[in-house]
Amino acid sequence: MRKLLAGAATAIALAACTFTATSPASAADTPYDVLVFSKTAGFRHDAIPVGIQTIRDLGAANNFTVTATEDAGAFTTGNLAQYEAVVFLNTTGDVLNDTQQTAFESYVRGGGGYVGVHAAADTEYGWPFYGQLVGAYFHSHPAIQQVTARVEDRGHPSSAHLPQAWTRTDELYNYQSNPRASAHVLATLDESTYSGGNMGADHPIAWCKTVDNGRSWYTGFGHTQASYSETNFRTHLLGGLRYASNRAKADCRPETGYTKLYNGSTTGWSQSGPGSFTNSDATLSSTGGMGLFWYSAKQFTSYSLKADWRLTGDSNSGIFVGFPNPGNDPWVAVNQGYEVQIDATDAADRTTGAIYTFQSADLAARDAALNPAGEWNAYELLVEGQRIRVYLNGKLINDFTNTDPARNLDGYIGIQNHGAADQAAFRNIRIKELTGQPPVTNLALNKTATASSVENASYPASNAVDASTSTRWSSAFSDPQWIQVDLGAVVTVNRVRLQWEAAYASAYQIQTSANGTTWTTARTVTGANGGEDDHTGLNASARYVRVHGTQRATPWGYSLYNFEVYGN
Repeated sequence: MRKLLAGAATAIALAACTFTATSPASAADTPYDVLVFSKTAGFRHDAIPVGIQTIRDLGAANNFTVTATEDAGAFTTGNLAQYEAVVFLNTTGDVLNDTQQTAFESYVRGGGGYVGVHAAADTEYGWPFYGQLVGAYFHSHPAIQQVTARVEDRGHPSSAHLPQAWTRTDELYNYQSNPRASAHVLATLDESTYSGGNMGADHPIAWCKTVDNGRSWYTGFGHTQASYSETNFRTHLLGGLRYASNRAKADCRPETGYTKLYNGSTTGWSQSGPGSFTNSDATLSSTGGMGLFWYSAKQFTSYSLKADWRLTGDSNSGIFVGFPNPGNDPWVAVNQGYEVQIDATDAADRTTGAIYTFQSADLAARDAALNPAGEWNAYELLVEGQRIRVYLNGKLINDFTNTDPARNLDGYIGIQNHGAADQAAFRNIRIKELTGQPPVTNLALNKTATASSVENASYPASNAVDASTSTRWSSAFSDPQWIQVDLGAVVTVNRVRLQWEAAYASAYQIQTSANGTTWTTARTVTGANGGEDDHTGLNASARYVRVHGTQRATPWGYSLYNFEVYGN
């Protein structure tokens, strides 16, 4: 949004060095506005002034305007509406009153962006929403020293430019909890490369997430003044700003349980047909064609396949699924499998997100989620039985069911090198195999759902059965709570899948009923860790299915993005 700056935000003028912009990819971003907030009620970092100037310089070079303030009075509904993102730059302690907190929470949930830098995790310990937003609170830190960070996501706009092993010097936070269950981790600290870490083998240092319609991005780096002159850190920060401001898209859903098929090693892969993929910097780049680079070590049945991809110009590629052993003939995959297309310009059923020649993507949803050529995008292909759903940067853009008896979604997976004029690159190809062979139909989809309570009218029970990860049911902040769905008729329920928001149940029961009055417990869960819970083998005869939460994992209520029921 481009509006006059409100008087409540007092600009801080700084005389500091001007740095060159670091991300030419963002030059085409439509203009936007960012509020930088650096109020401190505890320790004050001497890097705050240079941090503000760095963000100003990034804005001047990348088409966004910066207002800097330490006046909490800027946190009003009207004033915040001017900004695409708000940066908490090394804030500490309690910096907002109750009214300001309410305005900021409404801003984020309504679609605003949040960027937290370093000590933003040392802020507002008593405010549950902020804890959800930042992802984890500060615990302690050792002395400033050099560390190697392991970059997990090299497709996100804030980390795509980074090496797999990023070595730098900073103050390195330990956190009170691991954010992985509710956030998408971008990078972790390798505790074997420094002293004073206390989180073990999984020590996140940068992550992102969505909060209702809003976006959150946090980096634990940024304590030292020197950080803000490092090209890699500045580009890291710029990518976080672009994501939070909704100028760059990314899949920031929590992710656990995936096995790497490719992250630098081509073991298990084979080339079919002409051309090839070069393998450098944990990136596969297409050359020549038309050929197929396929994972020949194993066939897959029911899985979530994820991959980051990038096109140069108007190039053509795709990901193939469900084909038999092609030998040296890539046309086997074309004629007997399905291709999820990657191509900017063609007929609707042959462009990005389409099941090639069979079904176009939802073009409006696709275009809203797509990063342009030259930037990385993320696919998830969710294959369940004969159904495939395509997610682009975390958004559902296609839902296709195979009805052709000559084809089957079971089989091998592969990526296409289309031709000499086409330049496509892939990173971080990974898979999570799903238990059992689930049916195609989600029986709970858009059925009548009721709950013991709702947090407010924005989070009704119906949100949990609409197949959207942009809406959710949220309960009152107490135990116990329940949500149930009426399937409309008695069926055999064999599977329930739950996708939790950050406010998840650590203990709950899956219950079934024929009449909605008398309930039978089909599954008891304790020690749950959020994310996705997939319960198979239930074999219960029921019309009603209920999730009965007995213990919350957070101070908030119970919150579900999706409550899915499968059976026959």
